[in-house]
Amino acid sequence: MRQYCIYIVTNKKRGVLYIGVTGNLQRRIWQHRQKHIDGFTKKYNLDKLVYYEQTENIISAIEREKKLKRFRRKWKIELIEKENSEWKDLYINL
Repeated sequence: MRQYCIYIVTNKKRGVLYIGVTGNLQRRIWQHRQKHIDGFTKKYNLDKLVYYEQTENIISAIEREKKLKRFRRKWKIELIEKENSEWKDLYINL
């Protein structure tokens, strides 16, 4: 069964947050880390995976991504810190 992930990446400064969705989290974060993807994440050097959720349905993954993007920054930080209080890079354990 296919897994889809909603994820949040940031930079080392914990400044900018980016929320995305993917069908292959390990590959997608590797692309962010290698700067293979032009755009927002490359511009702001967002390559540290600090949060992710898994689902088996792409529709629910996209809906959750949109919902998280509407959250206030404070709520996003609380969500991250609830699961990853030290803001460790979760990519290492994928």
